[in-house]
Amino acid sequence: MENEQNQQNQFTQIEGTKPSKFGFLSTKLKSFLRECFRVLQLTKKPTKEEFKIIIKVSLIGIAIIGLIGFMVQLLSYLVKGF
Repeated sequence: MENEQNQQNQFTQIEGTKPSKFGFLSTKLKSFLRECFRVLQLTKKPTKEEFKIIIKVSLIGIAIIGLIGFMVQLLSYLVKGF
């Protein structure tokens, strides 16, 4: 919140008028896109081994969540009756 006010104050000092909502959103969008670009520059393509590990962990996570959902549904059937 304080950061947004500082940005607005800087903008008003430069322009000499109060910023419009569109101008403020435009600066926020530009800042967001700059941050996204910076993150993309830091990323690297995973090796085959890293990719295999990512796939295994993802599949195990999906299986665990599916098993938990199945158990909850099974318990609800047993509690309510068929």
